[in-house]
Amino acid sequence: MGSQGENVRVIADRYRLEERIGRGGMGVVWRATDQLLVRPVAVKELLLDDTLSAQESRSQRERTLREARAVAQLHHPHIVVVHDVVEHGERPYIVMELIEGGSLAERIAEHGPVDAQEAARIGIALLGALRRAHDAGVLHRDLKPANVLVEADTDRVVLTDFGIARIAGATTLTETGSFVGSPEYTAPERMSGDRTGPESDLWSLGALLCALLSGESPFRRDSLGGILHAVVVDEIRPPAQAQPILPVVRGLLERDPRRRLDAAEAERLLREFLETGRTPRVPAVYTPTQRNVLRHPAPSSSREAPDGAPPATAAPRPGGLPARGVLVAAALVAALAGAGVATAVLLMSDGGDGDDPHASPGPPSATASTGVSRPGHTPGRSAPGPAPTVTVTRPPDSAPASESTTGTARRAPSGYRSVRDPDGFSLAVPEGFTRSPQGVRIFYMSPGETFRIGVRTAEPDEGGPLAVMRKADADGPADNPGYRDGRVTETSHEGHPAALWEFTWNGFSAAEGPRHTYDLCWEQNGRMYDVWVSAPVGRAREAKEYFDVAVGTFVPA
Repeated sequence: MGSQGENVRVIADRYRLEERIGRGGMGVVWRATDQLLVRPVAVKELLLDDTLSAQESRSQRERTLREARAVAQLHHPHIVVVHDVVEHGERPYIVMELIEGGSLAERIAEHGPVDAQEAARIGIALLGALRRAHDAGVLHRDLKPANVLVEADTDRVVLTDFGIARIAGATTLTETGSFVGSPEYTAPERMSGDRTGPESDLWSLGALLCALLSGESPFRRDSLGGILHAVVVDEIRPPAQAQPILPVVRGLLERDPRRRLDAAEAERLLREFLETGRTPRVPAVYTPTQRNVLRHPAPSSSREAPDGAPPATAAPRPGGLPARGVLVAAALVAALAGAGVATAVLLMSDGGDGDDPHASPGPPSATASTGVSRPGHTPGRSAPGPAPTVTVTRPPDSAPASESTTGTARRAPSGYRSVRDPDGFSLAVPEGFTRSPQGVRIFYMSPGETFRIGVRTAEPDEGGPLAVMRKADADGPADNPGYRDGRVTETSHEGHPAALWEFTWNGFSAAEGPRHTYDLCWEQNGRMYDVWVSAPVGRAREAKEYFDVAVGTFVPA
């Protein structure tokens, strides 16, 4: 986050910020104390677009505060309680109840998928939360495992960040040229630019149920273009683990929002499964009855979802996107896959580890490491980390020359700055990171050098990136003390041959402690590029965010 947020200790003369406990594309979450009521709270600092004019910025803040207060009116046992909405230093803050417990993303990563009964229990809780919000005219727009908390003592399921995607100004691509969301969990109508309603949140719930049952979204792919193609075109294949509640999953993952299972029927079917233990069946004639649909009324349709039915296909009609939606979505996928693609930045969701001001500095790794996993996935683990938030921004027709827009530099997300390195390349680095050249390697270091972003360019090597990374892996024990859990994966980066290397090691001193490295190497335009991030093992989630942003915004010399 920017330096302003780092310097704030008490906001609105009431809330004392004590420890940062999460960071993502929409803002930073702090553990705090309400000094008036003497109780712990969570405070979310919303990061607004700093490229706007003063008048535009003021309008966005006013809209943010207005819509945040609307979200605060939602009262439901499975929606996080919003205590207050304040403005401090021309920046909005949302004060919420502090939930002691991890997210579903963390639960899956640590303990693996859940069984069908637990998935049904969680699904019922989230459907109740969604129905309450939709009745009030509020959409979530970013439903994913990282935005669902499970209270440690009670196992209560709590939906967080309700309406934050909308509050922060996110829209569809065709409205303003920008899109904020998590593509693995985003409905195809949002991808295609159609006006969206409650049905879009229900699609996201279907993808979330699949992740709960199998460990990952059914739309997970190795690239952003691949994810978009999977959402709008590919055959939808729910995981085998979804068989006990398959009619619900298939009904929620119906591409045509007019035919999608509504919240009331999905909840009824899940309750039937919990009560009987048998796979529920959708009635032979079923009419969606979703209330407060934020679109023009659509004609009802019927369906039948027998047990063991084959997965839904990609046919536009019936059961697919309307013809216009397919065409628009296909054009979107093609555009993102082309050379003229706009910026695509992979950001970690909220829920990262807090800062450790006592972390000891350490020397940068002497080994140029490379490797990036597909978004939100740690090689060698069956369960995903939090799904990434993806920001896709079309470059403006014209922009004044500045640090963030000079040449071909890609726009940095909030909390980062774009730098054009003297060596010719550009990338986005977190605010406060400073440049430190070390021979052929260029580092951008956090204060105290806790986090290290490294870049190296070289002539292509025989065998390509995969051979280079395999050799680095073989040399790992000699170059990195305590080297372990090394893994090299062949992949691609923006259509170029690439290899991912991820490993853990002991650091260069006992004071530095164990570290984890994410590293990507690829060939492009006759050069070999290497971008990596090294961080303490306890801060790997935050490091993955920095890594995804660095790789996603990197522009070669």
